[in-house]
Amino acid sequence: MASDVFDLSKAFFSVIVPVYNGAETLPACLRALQQQTLPADRYEVIVVDDGSTDGSADLARRFGVQVISQENAGPAAARNRGVQAARGEILLFTDADCAPAPDWIERLTAPFADPTVAGTKGAYLTHQRELVARFVQMEYESRYDRMRSLASIDFVDTYSAAYRRAVFLAAGGFDPSFQIDEDQEFSFRLTEAGHRLVFVPEARVYHIHARTVGEYARRKFWIGYWKVRAMRAHPSRLVSDSHTPQVLKAQMGLAALGAVLLVGGLWRPAWAVGGLAAWAGIPVTGTPFLLKVVRRDAPVAWIVPAMLFVRAWALGTGFLVGYFLNR
Repeated sequence: MASDVFDLSKAFFSVIVPVYNGAETLPACLRALQQQTLPADRYEVIVVDDGSTDGSADLARRFGVQVISQENAGPAAARNRGVQAARGEILLFTDADCAPAPDWIERLTAPFADPTVAGTKGAYLTHQRELVARFVQMEYESRYDRMRSLASIDFVDTYSAAYRRAVFLAAGGFDPSFQIDEDQEFSFRLTEAGHRLVFVPEARVYHIHARTVGEYARRKFWIGYWKVRAMRAHPSRLVSDSHTPQVLKAQMGLAALGAVLLVGGLWRPAWAVGGLAAWAGIPVTGTPFLLKVVRRDAPVAWIVPAMLFVRAWALGTGFLVGYFLNR
């Protein structure tokens, strides 16, 4: 679907940053946004404080950006609130725990010179040295490898995202009933309406990934939980989307099958052997990813089998719980 044509060289941009108790990370985000290669008169920064109790709003005001405060309503509602105040023809989104690279705005908005592009998605980087955080980065890099080959995508994450204002408003914005994954659901809604979204790997933001296995597992659980709602609204995406590797679904299935067979092994010992074999299949199916990690960040390879197992279980459990409770 074609979008409105305009002169990108004269366009004004709005960067919207929702924050909830993000005083620890917000300064790095706002400093990075002040140091963009784009002239300062070409963009505005809007921070939406979503009911923080740690002084995030006062901190943001010290950076001279526009600050909007609201009672806690979740990131989707906060982003929508920011859009209401935005003046830009292009709306950009990032998170309070992200520090955009200096050329982030220019890179993320460059594709809008093509009138068929309605939205863009950037990518993560991290300075972290913890093995779990580096594993998370390798996960993203593997998905980016896949997206680079696609002329269009159907999955944009709001840590590094941009949309034409007219398209965003016509689609009704983010669904505030989602606490996470609202960006995923919005992306599906746009592509099903015929809009084109593209991946811009050069538009990078530095992020603080999960540092521990427990933090990682909790994050994956809630992603699985909320994904149920997105899949109910857009069932065709359960088959495939541009972000989720098919092998991940197989690994979730192996985790569940292994559990069922091991329980059955209490009555039929042979089933227990099958259950262990199913669980062993999780790291086996991850061999291509493991080999990629060996080439790019070899020390992380030591934890890959265990992390794949944790990921399959956390996502699968979250999805199962969400299926029964998130209706």
